[in-house]
Amino acid sequence: MKRPIYYDTETTGIKPLIDRIIEIAAYDPVQDRSFEMLVNPGIPIPEEASRIHGITDEMVASAPSYKEVGQAFIDFCAGETVLIAHNNDNFDRHFLDHEAKRHGLPTPSWEMVDSLKWARKYRSDLPKHTLQYLRQVYGVEENNAHRAMDDVIVLWKIFSQMIDDLPMETVLELIREEGTTMPFGKHAGKPLSDVPKNYLSWLQKEGALDKPENAALKMEIEKLGVL
Repeated sequence: MKRPIYYDTETTGIKPLIDRIIEIAAYDPVQDRSFEMLVNPGIPIPEEASRIHGITDEMVASAPSYKEVGQAFIDFCAGETVLIAHNNDNFDRHFLDHEAKRHGLPTPSWEMVDSLKWARKYRSDLPKHTLQYLRQVYGVEENNAHRAMDDVIVLWKIFSQMIDDLPMETVLELIREEGTTMPFGKHAGKPLSDVPKNYLSWLQKEGALDKPENAALKMEIEKLGVL
């Protein structure tokens, strides 16, 4: 049986090609184990980023590099696991991939769940699906929002309620059946297969699909043979 591991990253910014991970946290509720490490990114942390997560250059000055932290995280997630993060497909997974390539680490073929996509599909009755809004909806106690481990614990408590007693295998099956939908624009919410090909080609021509946050979308479009 696959066991869930909830995780989160804090970064120097939102662009995985140029920004860096500065903290990784994870929680394995089955084995009741935690993982939490700061990372020295080798570049300055912008003040605007520090204002969000509270992590400063001084705090990471003596922290290990991602090569060491990334390998420790891979070891922590070993086995039949499913990694779960909020906005995983547009953010966290891309940072993990780029940091692994940057430091010569293996990129495990983890199965992943984006809890934001799950919430948008199965709680479409809600006006928004941020982690903090869902925390209020599901009655999870307030915490230090935006530090990685605090967000991980909140996500675990929320997602456990959202899926109720569904086993991870069933959650993964539902995600595979769902397919990819258009996340923005005039065709937002439509399955990619229903989006006009000329519109997808236009997005490619305009450079919208070359943005780091749309990397997963571009990959799915390429699978359709449109580009």
